Order: sequence, then C-alpha cells, then structure tokens
Amino acid sequence: MSLVTFSFATLHDLPKIVETYNSTVPSRLVTADLEPVSVSQKLQWFNSHSNDKRPLWCVHYKNEYAGWMSFNSFYGRPAYNGTVEVSIYLEGKFRGKGLGKMCLQKAIDSCVQYKVNSLLGFIFGHNEPSLKLFYNFGFEKWAHLPKVANMDGIERDLIILGKRVQ
Repeated sequence: MSLVTFSFATLHDLPKIVETYNSTVPSRLVTADLEPVSVSQKLQWFNSHSNDKRPLWCVHYKNEYAGWMSFNSFYGRPAYNGTVEVSIYLEGKFRGKGLGKMCLQKAIDSCVQYKVNSLLGFIFGHNEPSLKLFYNFGFEKWAHLPKVANMDGIERDLIILGKRVQ
C-alpha cells in the first residue's frame, strides 16, 4: 500500500481544506489572497468541482490528512474543456517531503480519465520550489505575466507552466 493516498473531498472536508489554504497566505509565495478566506467564501469554488469532471482530492500520508489537490476549469469556455489548472496545497509539516511529486504524478496520471490534454500550473515567479517541481515533470513556460500581482507593495510575476499530456 502506498504511503500517499487520495480521496475525493466532501463538504465535511472543506474546513480543513480552507485551513490548509489559509496557512499559505502569510508566505506570499503560493496564493494571491492577502487575507485568510472563510469556508463560506470557498463554498462556490468547492461546488465547482465534481468527481467525474473537475475533481478535488484530499491527500493523505499514512492515513493522515496532508493537504489537497484540484483540477480547475480554465477560462470557463467549452473550447477549453480539455485544459485544467492543477492546484496543490499541502500542510506545512508535509511540505518538502516528496508529496508534491506524488500529487503531480497523480494529476498527470488522471488526465486520461478526465479527458484533459493540457495541464497548467499558475505559479508566482518567486516560488522556486513549485517552479522546480513542475519543470522536473516536463512542464514548460507557456506564459510570463510580469508584475501582475501586488503583495504588500511588492509586484510579483505570474508564470503559467503547461504540459501536453495526450
């Protein structure tokens, strides 16, 4: 049995998912939210996921909740249905231990099932660990949006990495 497993998230999991997300806000490395969000604020996002089209998974390490991963629709138009943004958020104590690699491999392996042929990662230019992870899996820089985010008076670049998977 694998040390890392995935389960589809349920509404019961949403508070923990939000807690994990909020734990990344102060770093200014992962999310463009500048303040923690509430469970109610994330409800519409949660409901935009479905196990058969746009999954939201809980990540478990040795049966302990370790974070979450999701496929998010890109741009919301039918012609883009084969393209998704993958998001990976891990609890602090599980970061830097190889779980990100297992999550990204799971995302790539799941593309056929979900009829995805292009995976995207939206990553800040200063988030070197995430950029390295995606590059190591064969993602390429598809876009560079300079200084599009302002966090505490510091303008940050957004890098869009992409990978064709089918």
